[in-house]
Parts: sequence; C-alpha cells; structure tokens
Amino acid sequence: MPRATRAARATRSTRSIRTGSLLSAVLLTLTAAAATGCSNGGAAGRPQAAGTAATAPGRGPGAPDPKLDWKSCPPPSAGEDNGGAAKAPGRDWECATLHAPLDYAHPDGEKIGIAMIRAKATDPAHRIGSLVFNFGGPGGSGVTTLPAFAEDYRNLRTRYDLVSFDPRGVGRSSGVRCLDDKELDAYYAADSTPATKPEQTALVGRVEAYAAACRQHSGKVLPYVGTTNAARDMDLMRQALGDGKLHYFGVSYGTELGGVYAHLYPKNVGRALLDAVVDPSSDPVQSALAQARGFQLALGNYMSACTQTSDNCPTERSITDLLDRLGKQPIPATGGGTGSPTPGTGGTGGSGGTGGGRELTRSLATSGIAQALYSKDFWDYLTEGVEDAENGDGRILLSLADAMNGRNQDGHYSSLQASLNAVTCADFAQRYTAEDIEPKVADFRKASPVFGDFMAWSLLQCTGWPVKGEWQTPDVSAKGAAPMLVVGNTGDPATPYEGARTMARELGEGVGIEMTYRGQGHGAYDSGNPCVKGAADAYLLDGKVPEPNKVCS
Repeated sequence: MPRATRAARATRSTRSIRTGSLLSAVLLTLTAAAATGCSNGGAAGRPQAAGTAATAPGRGPGAPDPKLDWKSCPPPSAGEDNGGAAKAPGRDWECATLHAPLDYAHPDGEKIGIAMIRAKATDPAHRIGSLVFNFGGPGGSGVTTLPAFAEDYRNLRTRYDLVSFDPRGVGRSSGVRCLDDKELDAYYAADSTPATKPEQTALVGRVEAYAAACRQHSGKVLPYVGTTNAARDMDLMRQALGDGKLHYFGVSYGTELGGVYAHLYPKNVGRALLDAVVDPSSDPVQSALAQARGFQLALGNYMSACTQTSDNCPTERSITDLLDRLGKQPIPATGGGTGSPTPGTGGTGGSGGTGGGRELTRSLATSGIAQALYSKDFWDYLTEGVEDAENGDGRILLSLADAMNGRNQDGHYSSLQASLNAVTCADFAQRYTAEDIEPKVADFRKASPVFGDFMAWSLLQCTGWPVKGEWQTPDVSAKGAAPMLVVGNTGDPATPYEGARTMARELGEGVGIEMTYRGQGHGAYDSGNPCVKGAADAYLLDGKVPEPNKVCS
C-alpha cells in the first residue's frame, strides 16, 4: 500500500544478507506528504501560540511539576520498532513514564503515559541539561532508537543527559494498532498503483478498511495523537526534567515537531538542532511531489556512483521494467528455501520470517528500493537486490521493504506505520479521492518515472479516517525564540533540501539559522562529515551559532 512519508532516520544496523542475516527492522518512513487528518477535535487551521486557552498545558498556578520515576529499562517487545534489538539497553539507561493529559482541553481528565529514556551526562560538573531527541516518522520509537545510536552522540553526552521518548500513539505510549500481522502482510503487498477504475476502487476499499480497523483497535487515542499535542507533551517533559529551556535534536519529521514546539513555546526554546528538514509550507500534494523528485534524484545519484565501482549497476529503465514485471507476476522471496535466513545463524527461518512463502510484489519492491536510498550504507544492498530480483529471487528487496514497514525477522510488525498514519491524519485536514488524484498522476510520473505513481496514490492515505485533521500546513513561526540551527542536505531523498530554507525562513528572522550539507542520504549530522558535526556540536555544547548559510561538503 502507498504511504506518504514523513521521514525518520534510517538505522545503519544492517548485516550481510548473503551471509545469512536479514536487514534489521529499520526506523524509517518516508515523510508524510499524503492526505492527512485527524485531530484533537479542532477545526482545520494552525496551532495557536502558548498562552492561549487552546494550547496551554493544563497546570494551574501553583500546580506541582510533573514527576518522573526513573528505573531500569525493560527489553523491547516483539511489537516495538526495535531495530532487531532483543535485550534491554544496558545499565547506562533509565526509563520513566510521563503522565500527560490525553485531551489537553480537559487537563484534569484521563492521562496518557509517555514512555521516556535517558542516559546521564558523563561530565556532570559541566552539565548543560537534557537534550531531547525525536528521530522522526512520525511513528519511530525514541525509546529504542536512542540507545542504538548513542555512540553517534557520545560527544554531546559529555554535557547533556541524552533523552528521548515514544510520542503519544507510538510504541510504548499507547502505540496505535490497526491490522494484525497476517493482514499487514497482505496490505503492504497489494497493488498500490492502480491503472484501471476497478483497481482504484479496490485500493480505496483497502485504505478505508485499514482506517476502520484503526478506529476499532485504537479509536480512543486517534483524536489526540497529533503533533500539537506531542509538542505540549514535550513542554511537560521539559518541566519534569527540571530544565528551564528545552534543548532539542529533531530529525526529519522531528524537525516539524520542533518547529511546532517553537511556535507554541518560543520563550522555552534553548538550543535546537533541526536535521533533515520538513518543508512546513507544503501541503500534502506539494510534499508528495517534492518527495517523488527527491527519491528520483537520490536514485540517479546512486546509479552514477554505482557505475564508478561496478559493471553490474541497474538503470532507470531496468528498474521500471522490473517493477512492471512484478506488477504482472510477483516473484518468490524464499531463495529456494523454506524461509529466509535467521540473523546470525546462516539458516532458514520459518513462515514468520522474510520468506516463508511470501512474494515480492511491485508495491513491496518499490518500498524496498526507496528504503535503500535513505543511506549510502544501503546502496550495495540495492545493487544486489535488483540483480537478484531480475534473476527471480526477491529476498533482499523484500527485506528492505520489511524494514520500511516495521516488520521484524519474526514476522511481527511494530506500530511504526500505523502510528505514522495516525499522526499524519491527526495533523493534516486534506482528504483526497481517487478522482482528485488521477489527474495529478502525470505530473508525478514526470517528477519520477520510478516513484511517481506510488507517491501520487499515497495521497489516499487518510481516506475514510475516523477523525478530522487539524491544519492545512503547520505554523512554525517562532518570534522571540533563541536561534535554531536548521541543516539541509542537498542529496536528501525524503526531506528535499529546499525544505530547510523554507523552515529557516518561517521560523523567523534571527531564529532559523540555515546550514547546508552537500552530501547524500537522509540527514547530515550522522553522515560522518566533520564540518557538519563540528559546527553542530559547537552550537549545542558551546552555544556558538554558525554564520548564516554556512556550507559543508
């Protein structure tokens, strides 16, 4: 099924499929550019700034700060987006639950638990405070992602407690559930690029059935999982952590969350880094079209790089031909065995694994190819995966698709994509029909012969969603906020580079400080580029704001 994407970071915890291991479930999703909407009951519009009755977190004068009871962390469950992790994160890490109002219009009413995790600063004598991370999605679990990537932030940990959380509707924070594992296998494999009216009708029917299942299993939280409420939760989090200002590191969709927080609470913004930046001015159609261009650009960059080191590189034509063939006849994903390799064993898995009788369809192959473009670390998998698929073996591309869809090696799905849908549809008010989308398909195909149809039909994402969306586009204006560092990557497929400039402009003069990384993949900080990391660390650790429009390459 098509899913518009609101980007998250991609994990680098991949292992060689050819030596008997599958790709780990990857924390990633493309960034929500499709039809979206379900909300906390408000009419479509923009969130109001803090101090208004609509947004002030329900704590009257003299009310005590929220408390956190930090304890050792439990291991991730099968239903969490755990990147393949099966154990608790270790002694450095503590977990707690923040109790926030389910409905901020009724602050003394029912509460929702927001799962949090932290590792304390290693140089407490020079501690600045807490640095709160959101890795994107929406739908990505910060509780499982931060420990997996902690080494990347070792320098930041000297002076910050590293903190992350599962936003409401994600993972351990009342993660949204819709279909069961078997139903999701069928849902993601089904045709997502209809060529006829009957195929369009079938696609709409599947999307509406998915929405009905979300209402049945998670209807209680669906009106309250939007970005505005997540930003309110972050301000309660700031208070519970004992910080006068919120120091923040947002990746991908996390940049949108950071922008909305800055709009609601400009005076509470400390040092904030926004990396892989969502364009806050784009509506779902504009975002999806920009992403189609972005993924096509990334595919071209991959193919150019591939030809420098290999004589067996796919071309745009070979990929589109492969997808057309898969649309007519899926291929096995078992490699001739009874299942797919089980991590670390070199053996074969049961029916719950990547194989087990499953097939690689056009929809799954498209997802797998897109997944591989999130990081240069995945490019070799793309080369091997396309080659294998052309020879009738769909295992690698299916593994990549499973990573995108939040399916682990045991065949269980996390709440990753269900949460993405729920948050997206809580935010955006637009609802598109097949009749709306059909005339736009040509423009999408022009933008991307490979991903265009897929991205166009992803605009059906919130068709039949049971609650209304909040806004047309989010308001991120943050007059009076401290300078926020906004980093764009010229080769980013999921959050095209132009979004960083727009975000910096909309945050306001003197607030949004733009920095450019001329690189590849999704995001900049974790690229390994010393210029990017040096400037970002100097800002976060020492408060040194880079000169505007700084360029790293």
